[in-house]
Amino acid sequence: MLILAGTLVALTLFRICGDRRRLLLKQSWSAALLDALGIELEADLTHVEPGVLLVANHVSWVDIFVINAALPAAFVSKEEVRRWPVIGWLAGKNDTIFLRRGSRGHARLINEQVAAILAAGKHVAVFPEGTTTDGRALLHFHAALLQPALAAGRPVLPAAISYWELNGERSLAPRYDGDISLGTCTAAILRRPRIIARLVTTPLRGTDGADRKQVAAEAREAIALAAGLPATAAYGISPAAPPVAVLQAGGHAAGQFALLAGGGAEQRET
Repeated sequence: MLILAGTLVALTLFRICGDRRRLLLKQSWSAALLDALGIELEADLTHVEPGVLLVANHVSWVDIFVINAALPAAFVSKEEVRRWPVIGWLAGKNDTIFLRRGSRGHARLINEQVAAILAAGKHVAVFPEGTTTDGRALLHFHAALLQPALAAGRPVLPAAISYWELNGERSLAPRYDGDISLGTCTAAILRRPRIIARLVTTPLRGTDGADRKQVAAEAREAIALAAGLPATAAYGISPAAPPVAVLQAGGHAAGQFALLAGGGAEQRET
């Protein structure tokens, strides 16, 4: 029903709404989807300012709605998503920036598009790992995805995403890595009585003239610390939970519409 509602919104209201109203719709629809999945959002948005490139770790297809329910953003996605039935069409109606892999000319156009969105005071989100993990460790961050913001003089906002059970243990139900299908992932989430999704922003990066590799390394370290993950551990090692005291409950707005699947994007690293 929520997918149908999102489609109706894209067909009707999105065509006539201004930017502010579109962002509110995206936020409210995303929060409604999280609520339907039994996911409670806790968001610390202390370090947010207008026009940031939000850089986050990537665990699940749910990550996109966690971000949009707290901080509506345009997402950079792989070009293939545009051709996915229904989801690709919805993504195209929701400020998705589609990246054609391996095309330097197209990457330049994407950089210009991202810079224009940031200059307008709106947010863009990327998942620099380029793929999902099980949420217990971080992969390498592709620094090229940060270049549009740095070239435009806009800050990078590292944000940590993590999922927790009600007993305080890290939840693996939302993981969408390896051979896990969308249906299997969704079923695992729905089997849990309640899951807590935490989005924690960290201090802005890229404002001191550092190059993209340094900013990517700093962002990765900040996200690891905020999510309670080992910064250098091999993928799959379970870390200790971060203290709940660093989190501020919030962001559980009545949601916003945005169906942006496959948020990872890859570029040749230089």
